[in-house]
Order: sequence, then C-alpha cells, then structure tokens
Amino acid sequence: MADKDTPRILIVDLIGLAPDSAGGTDHSAAKAHVEARGGVFHLGSVADHPAPQAGRPHFYYMPMLSTEAELLAEAGDGRYDAVIAAATLLPAATRFDLGGVRIGAGTGNMRSASWGGGDGLGGVAPLMNTPGINARATAQMVMKAVLRVRPDLPVDVMNDLVAQGNFDTGRDLVRFPTAKLEGQVFAVIGYGNIGREVAKLARAFGMRVRVHARPRHRDWIESEGFDYADSPVSAATGADVISVHIGLGALGPDGYANAGLIGAGVMAALSHGAVLVNYDRGELVDTAALADALASGQIDHAAIDADLFRDMESGTLSGPMLPYLDLLSAHRAKLSLLPHAAADTDHPTRVAGAIQAIDQILDAIQKGQVRNLKGDLPDGLTNAGGTRPHGMGGVSAHDLNHLSGEAGKLDTLSSLAADLARHAEDLKAGATDQLGRDFVMTCNRLAQMLRASGLEGPYLG
Repeated sequence: MADKDTPRILIVDLIGLAPDSAGGTDHSAAKAHVEARGGVFHLGSVADHPAPQAGRPHFYYMPMLSTEAELLAEAGDGRYDAVIAAATLLPAATRFDLGGVRIGAGTGNMRSASWGGGDGLGGVAPLMNTPGINARATAQMVMKAVLRVRPDLPVDVMNDLVAQGNFDTGRDLVRFPTAKLEGQVFAVIGYGNIGREVAKLARAFGMRVRVHARPRHRDWIESEGFDYADSPVSAATGADVISVHIGLGALGPDGYANAGLIGAGVMAALSHGAVLVNYDRGELVDTAALADALASGQIDHAAIDADLFRDMESGTLSGPMLPYLDLLSAHRAKLSLLPHAAADTDHPTRVAGAIQAIDQILDAIQKGQVRNLKGDLPDGLTNAGGTRPHGMGGVSAHDLNHLSGEAGKLDTLSSLAADLARHAEDLKAGATDQLGRDFVMTCNRLAQMLRASGLEGPYLG
C-alpha cells in the first residue's frame, strides 16, 4: 500500500550530466534539493538500504535501469510509490501508486498502468511533466543541425585546402558558391514550446517562418509575425527547411495519431534539395518515403534524433531509430543520426528539470497539489495548473498577476507606451528630422522591456 508519509520515489534517469570528481555524473544539485525539502537521497535500490526513516520522503537513484526486464524486476511489485523519469520507457506493469513525473514534455514513455499509460487517462495516480524545461536547448540543437549543412559551405574541405596551402582566395572561391539562410522558407510543424522557440531562432536568421498548428493558434502565430499554414503540406510547400515538433499524438488501436505524418505528400511539397529535421519522435517520419526523397534529391539532408536501445547481453538494437539505420547503406552522407540526444545532453537543463520534477512529485504527495497534469486528475487531488520557464510558451494569467505586483515596471511600460504614442502623432505632423532618433529609441526600449517581462507569444489564460 502506498505510503504518503514515508514515500519511496524511484529516479530512473540521470539528474545531472556533467562529470563529477569520481568519474560519474554530477547529481549533487538534485541531491541537495531533495535534502532541502526534508528528503533522503539514496544511491541504488530500496532493497539495498535499511528500512527508510519514517516521516520523510526517500529518493532512490538508479539511472542505469534500462530494459523492460530490469524495470519490472525493480518496480513491478509496488515497492516504490512514485517515479521520476526522462527518456526511460516505463512498462505498463511497473507500479507507482502516488504518481510519476517525466522530465520533459512528451509522456509517451510513461506507460505505467498506475496512471493509465502515456496519455495519463485512467489509473489511480497522477501523471505529470515539466513542459518547456528543455525547449530552448532542443531548439538550439535544431538550428545546429541546419547550420551543419546550410549555408552549404564545405567548411571541412576548405579547412583542409587552407591547411595544405592549396588555396588562392582570388582564384578559388568561385568554386564554392553558397546561398544564405536569409529569405529562405523554414516550415515548423507544431506551435508548442519547442516549435515556437525554433520559429524564433529561424526568424533571427532572417528566414521566412511558416507554422502549422491547430486553427485556434492562427491569430497568435500571425501576431508574432509568422505565416500560418492550415496543413503540414501547406507548411511544406516551397520550404527549404522543415522541422517537426508536434508529438506522437494519442495512441489508438492502429498506433499513434501522428505516426508517419511527414510522409510522401509533405516531402514532395518541399523545395527540391530541402533539409528535414526531426528532433521530436522518430515515428513521425515515414522512413520509406524518406528513402525515396533522399534517392531523388528532393531531400538533400535529414537530421534525426530518436531513441536507440541496445541489449547489454545480446547486442540487439531496438527503438524508433531502427528504420533510419536501414537508410545508411545508401544515404550515409545525407543523414545525421542522434540517439535522442538533442534535449538530453544539456547539464543545466537536466538539473533544472530534475529539481522541478522533485518539487512536483513532493507537492502531489504531501500537499495533494498536481502541477503540469497530463490526463486525468485522480480523486482527492487538486489541479494546481501549469508552470514553465520564464518567457516560455506564452503569457499566463499567473504571469500577469505577478506583473501586477511590480508597480515600477508597469509604470515604465506605461510611460514608454505614452512616449511612443506621442512620437507617432508628431511624426504624422512631419517632424521626422527632429524626432526620428527619439521615436526609434523608444521603440527599442519598449520592445526590450516587453521581451524581458515575458510579454510575447500566445495568451494562455
């Protein structure tokens, strides 16, 4: 039976990625946070430690658990009350009657029947996530993937030629024409935390950004200066780069709703020689269609980030990366394959996510308050709403309530807005020479203060 007074909480993924002095990974920040909240942090299984001290939460750190057999042996009998995970796939038969938190947004790997599986519908326990915690890190990796191949300057080749003294700037540069990103079309599929951050970065390079999302997002997408597309094909039409950030969707009898979403039709709509980035879920791309598009040159390069697992005894590989491996023999030079590393290699992001997950699971157990709920809210608990990093995803009522308490900041915003309105009226009267500097300076200061206050993006309510 679950014990809310002395809960046992399993952590199955790394909660720090930087090396420590002992040659492992540094989990010290998360450990310190557990202790600051009155908890006890243990290395290893509950079975390897004495009976936990009553009245305190106990965390058991086992980041090397990986296979279904290992997880079922450790957590299939209800010995743990809750769990914190990142990428590890939790089988349905694992049991955590007081809840689970996924470090990150998507919860498809959180398949325990305790909360009804990855969508959190059913079960006895709450399923939570930490949305936005890794959005900026992922978006930066998306742009890194694009910049690896666009603009298409062969940096390694030119570096070798220069190192060999075998290059003349006046004569040889003509052999390496490129096309800058500015003015090219970047299609983003999805307007969640990551999709929006990708769109903002692409715009910073001067690209024309086209976003596909549900129709209810259209006004907000256009208000941020992006083009709206009502379908993935519309978004892809004539695009030079496409990046998908829509998630797998609901799991039905025929699989996930968005599996294969980036298929032959979407790929055919792209500009010839386009770049495809899938740093979301491997299943979102139809790999047979991708093979054809790579062969024809319709897609010049594909960057994929998807889970890959290897059985320690047999060496057998599994995971959504597998179908992409089959493309290597024919298209190795056109592929960049990562093992779901884009969002999972940034140490500060993982630490922040772990600390937030610790707070969320303790608040759910000790206070009955569930933040960032995915799916159903079990009886006896309260939905405490959502939390996310500052400026991430949009503006919430909570953000505005917080701002209402900062009178000085609101006074400055009001003053700048009044100055802008006054300068605009003066410009209408033809006072460009006298007021041009003041007008532009006020625009810059107002825009900067709005950004710093997190007042951009959709209103979340």
